[in-house]
This record gives sequence, C-alpha cells and structure tokens, in this order.
Amino acid sequence: MIDVPLSALEVAMVQAGTRAVDTLRDTTAFAQRLDALGYRRLWYAEHHHSPAIGAFPPVVLTAHAAASTSAIRLGSGGVLAPNHAPIMLAEQFGTLAALHPDRIDLGIGRGPGTFDEATARALRRGAGATTDDEYRDDVAATLRFLVEEVALGTLPEPWLLASSEAGAALAARLGLPMAFAHHIRPDNTLAALDHYRAHFSPSPWCESPRVLVCVETVCAETEDEARWFAGPMNVVKAGLLKGHSETPFPSPEEASAHPFTAEERAGVAAFGAHQAYGTPETVLRRLAEVAKATGAEELMLVTPVYSLAARLRSYELVKQHAATP
Repeated sequence: MIDVPLSALEVAMVQAGTRAVDTLRDTTAFAQRLDALGYRRLWYAEHHHSPAIGAFPPVVLTAHAAASTSAIRLGSGGVLAPNHAPIMLAEQFGTLAALHPDRIDLGIGRGPGTFDEATARALRRGAGATTDDEYRDDVAATLRFLVEEVALGTLPEPWLLASSEAGAALAARLGLPMAFAHHIRPDNTLAALDHYRAHFSPSPWCESPRVLVCVETVCAETEDEARWFAGPMNVVKAGLLKGHSETPFPSPEEASAHPFTAEERAGVAAFGAHQAYGTPETVLRRLAEVAKATGAEELMLVTPVYSLAARLRSYELVKQHAATP
C-alpha cells in the first residue's frame, strides 16, 4: 500500500519510426488521462538536441496542459537555470500561476539538458558551463524576481531539483522543497536526503523539509510484459554506460534484439534494482519500500516506455492498485 501522493514526470520520448510532432500530440492525451486518474502533479523535463527525447520547452507544455486539464498541478521538472535568465523564469511561471491559480510548479534544476557541448554553449549564447556560485545566484535571483511578481496574484510553487548532496545542500540553504532524481542517481539518494533534512532552513517558501522522490516505474499485467516495455530504455542506458549520448529510443522489438554486453547487463540490472518494474503487486511493493526508506512525502513516477497506450496503462495500473491520498 502506498500512503503518499503519486505524481508523474513527462520526458516525452520520441519513438523510433515516429516524429517529434507525434510525441508532442501525445502529451495532451497523457496529461488529460493523468488528470482524470487523480495524479497530484505532472512535470515536464527540459531536454535539447536529443534523438530520443523531444526538445519541448517545459513552460510551453505546462501552459498547454493547464488549458486542457482541470485539477492536476503542472510545471517544470525541471527547467534548467543555466539556460534561462532568472527574470524570464519568474515572469513566465508567474504568468502561468496567475492564469491557473494554485496549479503551477516551478521546478528548477542545474544540468544543461544536453550531452552536446555545442548545444549547451548555444543555449547559453556562447558562455561556458555554469559554476556552483553562478547556479546558486541564478536560483536565488529567480526566487527574488518571483516575489516581485506578487501583483499577479498566486505565485508558482518553487522546487529545487537535485541528484547529489550538493543540490540537496542548496535546497536546504534556500528553504525549498526538494525533488530528488532517484531515477537518475539512486546511489546518492539517502545521503542527500539526510543532508537536506539535517541542514534545512525554514523560509517563506517552505516551513519544514519536504521531499519528493522520482522513481522509474514500469507496470504491466505480467512481469514479462513489464520487462518487454522496459527494454527500450535499457538500450538507452546501455548507450550511456558506453558514453554514447545520441542513442535513439528503439521499439520493444528492436530492444529485444539488442546485443547487450555482460557489463551492460550488470549496469542496467544494478540501476533497476533501485526502481520499480513488474506487476501491480511488485511495483506497489517496491514503491512502498522506496517511500519508507526515503521518508518521501510524495513519489513521482517516470515511465519511459515506447507507446502512449502502454505508458498510460502503467499509470492506470499503479493508481488502481494504490490506496493513495
């Protein structure tokens, strides 16, 4: 049984043999179905120049989804501070919050959103990688500009995304709720959460530590089906283990024929041991274990599977079998 709210992260995988516009159209149906299922929030991740993930700006997807749903909270998970002027982030998400009161989140992260150095420099208008001090200053400036947008009415809820103890330290210092990328850096999760809670400073944004943990989740009617649907993302992960950043998102059939090395299989298996794959019973048990181990107040599920139907079915099965607030 899951006794914390469930949310979702949309990474908008572009399926092999399809176009980015097809993925973009799917995001509307996805948001509407999750709204109907009662998921608490849906966030959009920022990516650029990837053959596997659509380069759809989170602020645009948030605006579109907010106009076509009624209750689910929407926002960025995350919008990446190095790529944007703080005042623009405050104005964009402040405007969204004014148009859709109490439904907009501003999740801020650090990464460039691309593995390609030329793309990263283009996003920053030729500037190099951001430093720790620059990132801290950008986040703080965004929060200051948000306060100046108060004339718009209800402000977006700010979150800091983290995948390391350094990110957790900044969230604690600024007094922000933290969304931890367990689906990316599971080995860092517990130490980072301990640091965050131990060093948290209350702020006008958040009175006490508040943690959301994101878990890669693939749920299906049978264990074999879940493994089948998880296959394409395993190919992408194997590519990352080799340092290949330009791995397309294959079909399950293509993934089943992929020649994994022993090292790749071991790496994928080690990562998967921290996530949640399988039947509803298996997935709910695993999610409950993650919630208990981390003390998370909320779990966010990311389900990078090939078809919209299979992805939605995964979220449906989890919600139908979970007793959530």
